[in-house]
Amino acid sequence: MNLQVSGGSLKSSKAFRWTVGVGIGTIVALGLVLMFLLTQATGNRELYERNYALLLVLNIAVAGLLLLVIGWIVVRLLLRLRRGRFGSRLLVKLAAIFALVGLVPGLMIYVVSYQFVSRSIESWFDVEVEGALAAGLNLGRATLDTLAADLGNKTRQAATQIAETPDAMAGLALERLRDQLQASDVVLWSSSGQVIASAGDSRFLLKPERPSVQQLRSARTQRVVTQIEGLDEVVSAGNGELTAGASGPPANAGNAPRVKAVAVVNSPNVNVLGDARFLQVTQLLPEGLVANAVAVQEANREYQERALARGGLRKMYIGTLTLSLFLAVFGAVLLAVLLGNQLAKPLLVLAEGVRQVAQGDLTPKAALQGKDELGGLTRSFADMTQQLSDARTAVQHSMSQVDAARANLQTILDNLTAGVIVLDVRGRIQSSNPGATRILRAPLAAYHGQALGEVPGLGVFAKDVLAQFADYLSDAAPHGQGHWQQSFELNAAMPGAPDNAITLIARGAEMPGTEEFLLVFDDISEMVSAQRAQAWGEVARRLAHEIKNPLTPIQLSAERLEMKLTGKVGEAEQLLLTKSVKTIVDQVDAMKRLVNEFRDYARLPAAELKPVDLNALVADVMQLYLHDSHSDGHGGRRSDAAAAVPVVTELDPKAPLIQGDAQQLRQVIHNLLQNAQDAQEGKEGALVTLKTEYSETSRRVRLSVRDKGTGFPEHILKRAFEPYVTTKVKGTGLGLAVVKKIADEHGARIDISNRLVDGAVQGAQVSLSFAVVA
Repeated sequence: MNLQVSGGSLKSSKAFRWTVGVGIGTIVALGLVLMFLLTQATGNRELYERNYALLLVLNIAVAGLLLLVIGWIVVRLLLRLRRGRFGSRLLVKLAAIFALVGLVPGLMIYVVSYQFVSRSIESWFDVEVEGALAAGLNLGRATLDTLAADLGNKTRQAATQIAETPDAMAGLALERLRDQLQASDVVLWSSSGQVIASAGDSRFLLKPERPSVQQLRSARTQRVVTQIEGLDEVVSAGNGELTAGASGPPANAGNAPRVKAVAVVNSPNVNVLGDARFLQVTQLLPEGLVANAVAVQEANREYQERALARGGLRKMYIGTLTLSLFLAVFGAVLLAVLLGNQLAKPLLVLAEGVRQVAQGDLTPKAALQGKDELGGLTRSFADMTQQLSDARTAVQHSMSQVDAARANLQTILDNLTAGVIVLDVRGRIQSSNPGATRILRAPLAAYHGQALGEVPGLGVFAKDVLAQFADYLSDAAPHGQGHWQQSFELNAAMPGAPDNAITLIARGAEMPGTEEFLLVFDDISEMVSAQRAQAWGEVARRLAHEIKNPLTPIQLSAERLEMKLTGKVGEAEQLLLTKSVKTIVDQVDAMKRLVNEFRDYARLPAAELKPVDLNALVADVMQLYLHDSHSDGHGGRRSDAAAAVPVVTELDPKAPLIQGDAQQLRQVIHNLLQNAQDAQEGKEGALVTLKTEYSETSRRVRLSVRDKGTGFPEHILKRAFEPYVTTKVKGTGLGLAVVKKIADEHGARIDISNRLVDGAVQGAQVSLSFAVVA
C-alpha cells in the first residue's frame, strides 16, 4: 500500500512538473511573440500608433504572469530555506547567480539604449534642423513673392498699354499680352465684375472666376494686386505633385498652383464717375518650384507636429525598451531558476554526501546515472567514499593494534622498577613513569613540559645528565654502543643531607626519528649498601682473627704476673699491681667482646626457619631484663644506667606463629632493647616499649621497639643499618647491622624512624614485619 501511495505521489509530482513546465513555456513563447510584434509595430508609425495600446497591455499582462511565476518560485525557495532543508542555500545562490548574469547585462544594455534613444530623439529635433527647414520655407516664400511681384509689375505695364484700347479691340490686345507675358490666362474685367474680353483658359469657361470686391478695391487703390492660388490643394494632397504645367493648359488648370495679378486700367475717356476696367493676368507656377515649396512646407509641418509630440514619442520608445527589458529579465530569472535547479541536483547530491562524510558517515552514497560531467562526478565521489570507508576500516584496525601496543608499553613502563624519563633537546620533561617519581622522590608528572633542573633537588642531576648527553652527541664522544652509562649521587653534596643520598646508575640514548632523549636509571643504593656491608664483614672477619690471637696470652701473662708477685712487693706496689692487672684483664675482656661481635657479624649462620611463637619468645627474653640487671643476654654485662631503664611489653594475644629462627630472633630483640636503653641513658622518664601487633589484612606480625630518647639524627636514618654507623661513643655500630642481616634472612621488612609529637622528636622506633605460618 505504501508503495502504491509513493508511486501515485511520484506520478502526481511528475504531472505537476510537466504542467508547470508547459505553462511556463507557453507564457515565454507568448511573450516572445508579443515582443516581436511590438518591435515590428515600432518600425511602422501608423501601425504603432494604431496598435500600441493593445500590444502594450498584452505585453504587460505577459510580464505580470512571468512575475507571478517568479514570485511563486521565490516563495517556494524561501519556504524551503526557512524549513532548513538541505541544499536550499545552494539553490538560492545558483538562482541568484544566474539572475545576476541575466540582469546585469540587461540593465547595462537598457541604460545604454535609454541614453541612446533619448539622445537620438533629441537630435532629431536639433535647432540646426529646425533652422534649415525654416530657411527653406522662407526661401520658397521669397521666391513666390518675387514671382508675384514681377507678374504684378508686368501686369501694371500691360494695363497701361491697353488703356486706350476700346472694348471691341480688347480681345486681340489680350492675346498679344498673353503671349508677351507667357501667361496662362488674361481677362479684362469691368468694374461691375463683367468679362469684357479674355484670352487663354478662361475663354472655355462659362463663368470664369472673377476677382473679389476686396481685390478690385485694393487694385483701384494700389494700382495692382497679386495673389498666389492653388498651393493649399497641392499641400492637402500630400504627394507634392502638380496638376498643371507651365507650358499648356492641363485638364484641371483651375486647381493648378498659379499667380494672379489684377491691375486697374486707367482710360483717358472715362471720367471719375465712369466705369473702370481691370486687367487680370494668371500665370502658372513652375512645377519644380511648386514641388520643392510643397515638400519644404510639408516637412516643416511634420517636423513641427513631431516636435510638439516628441515627449510622447520618447515615452513610447522608452516604454517599449523597458517592457522588453522586463520580459528579458523575467525570462532570464525564470530560466536561471530552472537551470539552477537542474545544476543543483547533482551538486546537492554531492553536498549531502560531503556533509555525511564530514559527520563520519562513510556508507555507500547515491550517484546519478547521467552522462555529463556532474553525473560522473557523483559516481566518482561515491567510489571515493567507498575507498575512504575501506581505508578507515584498515586504519581503525591498525590504530587498535597501535593502541594495544601503546597500552602494553605503558603498562610495562608503569610497572618497571627502573625510572624512565623522556627529555627534549632543551632538557624539558616530555614524559615519565611512576618508577622515576618513586626513585627521585619528586612529583615529575607535575613538571611535564618544564626543565628537569626546575624540579626541586634535581638541579645538579639535570646538569650532569645534560652534560652526558652533550658529550654523547659530540663527534669526539666514543659511543659506539649507541648509549652512555654513568652513576650519580643525588643530594650527596648538600650539607646534612646524606640521609637523602641516592646512588643511581643511569643510561641515556637518543630516540630514533625524533629530537628527544631517553633516560633510564635505577636506584642501586641498597646494592651499594649490601656491597659495603659485605666489605665490612670481610674486614670484621680479618680483624677478629688477627686481634683474638694475642688476647689470651696477654690476659694469662697479666694474671701470672699478679700471681707471682702477690706477697712479694710492698702494699703500695701490691695495690698498683692488682689495679693494673685488673685493668689489663678488663680491657682484654672488652677486646674479646668486640672480637665476638665482629665474628658474629661476619659469620652469622643461615637462619633455620621454623614456626615460632613471637609472644612467647619475647616473654622469655624479658625474664632476663626483669631478674638479671647486669646480663646483656650474650654472656656480657650491661651498665647499671642501662639496666635502670624499664622495659614494658604490649603483646597482641591474636598474634599467630611466624616463620623464624628463635636464636637469631632472640639476638634481634636483645640488640634492639640494648640500643633503646642506651639511647635513654641518664634521661628522666626513660621507658622502652616492646610491642607485637597482628594485621589480618596483610597477614603479618609486626615487632616494634620504641624509646623516649633523642631519636636518630637525620643523616643517620638512611644509613643506620650499615656497619659502624652509630651515635654512641662506645658503640661499634654493628647492632643494627646484625638486626638488618637477620631480618633479610627471615624475609622480614624492617623500618626505622623518629617518633614525632607535634613536630618534635620524642624518641625512635624500629619495627620488623614477619610473615605468619601458612
